[in-house]
Amino acid sequence: MRKLLIILTSLLLTACVDDSASYHVDGENGGHVLTLHRVQKHFWSKDSDVEIIIQHLPDCLRRIPLTAMPADDVEVELLSGGDNVWTLRAGEEVWQVESQTCSQYPDVKGDGGELIGVFRVDEKKLVFEAAVLETVPDTAPAHK
Repeated sequence: MRKLLIILTSLLLTACVDDSASYHVDGENGGHVLTLHRVQKHFWSKDSDVEIIIQHLPDCLRRIPLTAMPADDVEVELLSGGDNVWTLRAGEEVWQVESQTCSQYPDVKGDGGELIGVFRVDEKKLVFEAAVLETVPDTAPAHK
């Protein structure tokens, strides 16, 4: 009976997801961080609850629930509108938060701003991938 309990316990623990990925606004040593967290509450559930954790120390720290998503298919874009306004977009769902006071806006305003990166699952782990900005070559002829 004890062996069966050990096997069942290990199955319950290995099937659940609980991880996060962070974007450090001020670099690795700053206290201004946006963290996306996903948690799959039950091993039989295919969805995970997704939330954003806003940290802007010493001013504020807050968790804001966003939505439920397939546990292995979380993908959320992070956009910056400037002035500590951030837009999170997952498909048709969009949220806007402000990180000076760690609050969520009731309505999304504007186009979201510049793409900063994407939170997504890579090899079963949630990661943040920064956007790659491409420079546009100057094709205009030089004036003499």
